Amino acid sequence: MRIVVVGAGLGGVAAAVGLHRLGHEVTLLERGAELREAGTGIVVMPNGLRALDALGLAEDVRGHVIHAARGGLRDWRGRPLLVTDLVRAQQEGGARQEVGAPDMLERAELHRSLRAPLPSELVRTATPVERLESGPAEVTVISGGEPVARADAVIVADGIGSTLRAQLFPGHPGLRRTGRMDLRGMLPRPPGMAQDLLVSQLVDRRSGAMFGLFPVGEDRLYWFTDSVLRGTPPGADEARRQMLSLMADWHPVVTALIEATPQADIYVDPIARLAEPLPSFATGRIALLGDAAHAMSPDLGQGASQAFEDAAALCRHLARHPAGAEPADVAQRLLRYDAERRPRANRMMLAASRQSRLTSRTGVAAWLRDTLLRAVPSRLATRQLAALWHA
Repeated sequence: MRIVVVGAGLGGVAAAVGLHRLGHEVTLLERGAELREAGTGIVVMPNGLRALDALGLAEDVRGHVIHAARGGLRDWRGRPLLVTDLVRAQQEGGARQEVGAPDMLERAELHRSLRAPLPSELVRTATPVERLESGPAEVTVISGGEPVARADAVIVADGIGSTLRAQLFPGHPGLRRTGRMDLRGMLPRPPGMAQDLLVSQLVDRRSGAMFGLFPVGEDRLYWFTDSVLRGTPPGADEARRQMLSLMADWHPVVTALIEATPQADIYVDPIARLAEPLPSFATGRIALLGDAAHAMSPDLGQGASQAFEDAAALCRHLARHPAGAEPADVAQRLLRYDAERRPRANRMMLAASRQSRLTSRTGVAAWLRDTLLRAVPSRLATRQLAALWHA
């Protein structure tokens, strides 16, 4: 089949590689002048690694396992609230296959690894897609007011601000800001730094702010903050000053790491998610993938992993039959993709929103939250984490 993938982010690239390996005639269209990913660190959860395994893309990723025995939630001073045993979480599930630990990588490094198997002649950069015109037998892709491709199927992977999503579902309310700001950065790991805060998230019941910390390889750290956003997002330097002021009395590692991060390695964004789930991930010969389909808040670290699950599912449902490709049944195949992926991805999207509400509480509600979290046995918290990974 002729398949066009619109958008060369992590999910789009993974889908393009998988579909190409199945023998389809794939074209990857990217609005940017080159294939690249900017940003800091990204976590690939065990369920995301399983999806990459199915696509034959997990080998390089598995070299970046997070080596930590424990994780969970702590208060702003670093005192444990909810403790999870990461080693046990990897092994939970009885007869189910062990999935291994989460992997933490630099976003640009992960993108390079995923796109490496894709032949360069299949990629067209500087090609922003304006609209899709669906016909009974094919979809015409329009860029610059002109047709640039015709396909038996189109995969829309143009990200959180997807313009094609808005065209395909004109009655959908689209994105909604959560009223929160994400500030994140990467830096070399300071010598002699204590291990106890790694793979932890610190929450402050006074302000509702959060700080998270993850190792990237042996010598780098990725950190992020989540705090209230009022008005227009500030620039990176101003956002850093705001966080240093807000977190001045937090565990000393927090402010030390934020201060030590070069400004060029700090990014700030308003946090947004879909206002409500889409009614479908497929319409005719067109399917949506990743943030275009189910943009969620980052609270569970599942954004990339859900996109990889999408890519693996698309490849299963668009696999060639022994007699060859059958373009006539594309719409039915994509409906089966929707039936598989939409319930799970939407559950994850709603779970991320619940987690955001939990960790951003303040006042009496937050005090009660902390009290209840301290009472949760580590084994129960670990089992719930394993359920998320093994689902």
